[in-house]
Amino acid sequence: MKKVKLFFLQVAITFLRVIYSFFKLFKTQNKITFISRQGNTPSIDFQILSSALKKRFPDYEIIVLTKKLDNKLLYILHMFKQMYHIATSKVVILDSYCIAISVLKHKKSLKVIQMWHAVGSMKKFGYAMIGKEEGSDKDIARIMRMHKNYDYIFISSKNFIKDYLEGFQCKEEQVLEIPLPRVDWLLDKKNRNQIKKELWNRIPALKEKKNILYCSTFRKNASNSVEHIDKLVNCIDFNRYNLLYKPHPLNTIKPNDARIIQSFDSTYEALMVADYVICDYSSIIYEVGLLNLPIYLYAYDWEEYKEKRELNFDLEHEVPTLFTKDPREIISAIENNRFDFARYHRFVEKNIHIPKNGCTNEILKVIENILNHK
Repeated sequence: MKKVKLFFLQVAITFLRVIYSFFKLFKTQNKITFISRQGNTPSIDFQILSSALKKRFPDYEIIVLTKKLDNKLLYILHMFKQMYHIATSKVVILDSYCIAISVLKHKKSLKVIQMWHAVGSMKKFGYAMIGKEEGSDKDIARIMRMHKNYDYIFISSKNFIKDYLEGFQCKEEQVLEIPLPRVDWLLDKKNRNQIKKELWNRIPALKEKKNILYCSTFRKNASNSVEHIDKLVNCIDFNRYNLLYKPHPLNTIKPNDARIIQSFDSTYEALMVADYVICDYSSIIYEVGLLNLPIYLYAYDWEEYKEKRELNFDLEHEVPTLFTKDPREIISAIENNRFDFARYHRFVEKNIHIPKNGCTNEILKVIENILNHK
């Protein structure tokens, strides 16, 4: 059965390569294209960078193509649109694996930037997960040329260089130490205050009490998540605190409790009004640190999770905060303001290297060098 699947994959890729050879006959234009399958709408990073590119390069067309791979037939049709814009662009910017970029042979003039979608590094990915339960099959990864054809890969800190070399199977000179544009957005106090005021107006209850945000990571089997959310809810004094809940976008299980505030467009929006953050195994631990908020790790299924999903470091002992399966310990720490800000700041500073002129400006410099290269 596997051999049949691999055969049809190879046939499909050959078909795409034939079609793409005709698209490459079109003239390259002054165009920069963004491609993502992380969501159906542009991420905050794509929004920030595409807006900055329009200002810096007004003569360039900026194309943003975002579509989740939740319907294979519709995605294949979408790939024809991708192929046209890839063939006629000077630069393509990704935040995840893109089939059309990796499996096709492109014009020599095309440059591909992989921004990846996480600030910092935590979970093993790509080639580091080949053959693992939550990773890719070795033969499929080979045929799909996983993470091939990148010219540059952005990383938040060279502290993670080994993780990226292992995950992308790339050369060290391809990796540039530039965090994602959202880092600038998070550190912009004017922006934060504006979003906070808008949320206060929309949800007045947020202004009345301290806000505890619980943002859980994605789990393939999340059947017992509600049970553990209920345990957390039962520990909270709702006379003193609001509980905000924003799970991973792929998590469809939500608690049915009117006391929990869940009406947020994104985790980043919810972070703007949070006073405390409860998380688990997500790279959002770095964003929370940038905002100088106390964070606590609710690790109710740690033993099971670490067996399925390999991490790049010892999350339990290397992140300087409370790591526990007992929600009572977390709420007690919140109520008594137990959090070492100095230690956590050093942890974030080590893992997020912020350029003097900002992350977005540093990315613009890379793109400008590409466009000016003769």
